[in-house]
Amino acid sequence: MTRAPVRDCALADRDLAPAHATAAEDLEEVVRTLAGWERPSASPGERRAAEWIAARLQRIGIRTVRLEEEPAHGGYWWPMGLLSLASAAAALAPGRTARTAIAGVGALGIWDELELHRGVWTRRFLRRRRTTNVVAEIGPPEASRCVIVIAHHDAAHSGAVFNPAAVRAFARRFPWAIERMRIWPRLMRLVLAGPVLVALGARRLGAAFSLAAAAAFADIGRSPVVPGANDNLTGVAALIAVARALHDAPVPGLRVILVSAGGEESFEEGSQAFFRRHAGELHRSRTKVIAVDTVGSASLVLVEGEGMVRRIEYEPALKDVLEAAARAADVPIVREHWLSFASDALAGIRAGYASALLGSFNELKLPANYHSPTDTPEHVEFETVAGAARVVERAIRLLAGSS
Repeated sequence: MTRAPVRDCALADRDLAPAHATAAEDLEEVVRTLAGWERPSASPGERRAAEWIAARLQRIGIRTVRLEEEPAHGGYWWPMGLLSLASAAAALAPGRTARTAIAGVGALGIWDELELHRGVWTRRFLRRRRTTNVVAEIGPPEASRCVIVIAHHDAAHSGAVFNPAAVRAFARRFPWAIERMRIWPRLMRLVLAGPVLVALGARRLGAAFSLAAAAAFADIGRSPVVPGANDNLTGVAALIAVARALHDAPVPGLRVILVSAGGEESFEEGSQAFFRRHAGELHRSRTKVIAVDTVGSASLVLVEGEGMVRRIEYEPALKDVLEAAARAADVPIVREHWLSFASDALAGIRAGYASALLGSFNELKLPANYHSPTDTPEHVEFETVAGAARVVERAIRLLAGSS
């Protein structure tokens, strides 16, 4: 794989905010500009957004900024949908051995996809495209310690499964349950249940689960791409704000890498590729990863861990640093909640790095307008975005030993 240089920045620069823009105006300008471009994973729109972000970072004064192109499929619905269809078909196989083998492969593939263990074998025979990561560096590259801050600039497809109507009806009927809730059910377990049930002999029930999953993935694949203002242009805006703060007041003796990844909405393809590419230069015990994802809802959340199948906890010591940073920055932050989906923080964990995630949620304890056409700039809580940026900046200074 070759490193792709930053180019076409002069074109993107025409869209940049004036140099005298305030911090709040800067955050809003980032979100409003990029939300106007359709940015599905591994697409020309995603690439255009990457070039714009790179130009913005260069204009701030960050000297080391580059674009890194990586191979990617650009969607999870085809591999997951095909694996689900294969599992449903396994129920019709004439022999138990054949049924178990086909369903077993389906279960293994779905597990690999959901847990990010894979070597992309589940996508090997599907069409490949290119995703684009923006990578900016601040501080000495030879520093013994490194902090990676990662967001993503691609946008998701919508779909019927993301419609919040049922959740809102549940909240109206059982408000006490929402109050006590610390994690929403892991719906992807139902996808995995299909092939597992077929393999165990529950053919009809397993086939029903798998066919329902395949239909849901087909609906997602055919649904339009959302503006993605909250998910995750708020993370990009926070990342750029952190870059500006670190440029204006550098942190001595610490290498900071800012990554705006592509392909996150296709199960973290961009961030996984970043960690693969740079594995030889990032020492595992001296590198920390802070993911910033969907921080434009009402309440900023320091997430305890994530996982679409099982709980995977983030690094406790790093979470404590982020909590201390929030207190020092006087930013309200919520803890004790878990994410039932996946983020770029999981890619960091799978690569062997101490990782944590800053997110946000609304009164339903869900990211506002998640994968919805209503995920537009006017629905973003920019005060929460600004708070996330302050927390990340302060955490970096605490990790460097200087506050």
